[in-house]
This record gives sequence, C-alpha cells and structure tokens, in this order.
Amino acid sequence: MNVLHVPAGSSDGLVRTPSGVLLPADIDPFHRRLHRVAPDGLVSQTTQTPGMKRLEAISGKTVGARSLWMGQTHVPGDTKSANHHHGASETAIFVVSGTPVFVFLDLEGEEPVETAVRTGPGDYIFVPPYVPHREENPDPETEAVVVIARTTQEAIVVNLDGLDWSQVELS
Repeated sequence: MNVLHVPAGSSDGLVRTPSGVLLPADIDPFHRRLHRVAPDGLVSQTTQTPGMKRLEAISGKTVGARSLWMGQTHVPGDTKSANHHHGASETAIFVVSGTPVFVFLDLEGEEPVETAVRTGPGDYIFVPPYVPHREENPDPETEAVVVIARTTQEAIVVNLDGLDWSQVELS
C-alpha cells in the first residue's frame, strides 16, 4: 500500500484529521460522515400545498445537503392537492403506498388535455422543472405516501390557481 507522508503544517491542500486521515482541505467536518434521519426526525416546517402534507428528511436544514432535497408526501384518502410546480427543480417520486394519481396539462396535441397518470406502490414518476401538476388520492380508505427527491437543496413549491402555464415564471 502506498502511503503519502504529509508533514504537519504542510499546505498542499490537504488536512490531517484527528485520526490521522488526510482529506482535501475544502471538505468540512459535516460532510465527512453519513447522516441518519429516523422517522421521528422528519421536519414538517417546509413549504406546503393544500391537500397534502410534506415532511422533510434530507436537506440543508436537516443534514447540510448542498444540492439535494428529499422527503415524504402524504395525501389522505379521497383528496386532491392544490395545483403547484417545483420551480427549476427536477423532482423524482417513488410511490410507497396507496394509488396516487398525478395530473398535468398535456400540451402536445391540438388542444391542451388534462392528463392523469395512475400509479401504485413501486412506481416512479418524474416531474420536470416548472410543470404545473397536482396529486390526487381517489381511494377513500387508504392514505397515499410517496418519497420525493429534488435537485435543489430546499423544497421549492409554487402553488397555482390552475394547471395551465399562465402563472409560471421561469427563474
């Protein structure tokens, strides 16, 4: 095994941790270890949309994430969320339980058509930046639970009056 010897006080862009490991100097102590967030550690003080509850798990606030947000969304039975989009963030959704429906306005035909994407446990959904949409849970008995990951460090949510793009402002 090759071993790099860096004398104490050397300024070659490396720092030695108390345990003797050499690391690049720009990696701060908070980003040198894994972070566990247990279910009781989820944060509800995040941007909300009427008809659903978002819980933040991985973010700048919770674990010091720099460019990722991840959490859960719960939609009670027989409920529709308000229309919204997630700004410049790409959003990936994994369906944990229930049969949520994701509704958006399909603009590819001659006329805009409200389109419902029906899902079940194990399905994934990709929501591109700025696309107006809403979540629905048609099952009156079962709460829909999904895990969400976003390409922004915070949960960007812009609530809208409708699914059309008239209120969408690109930033």
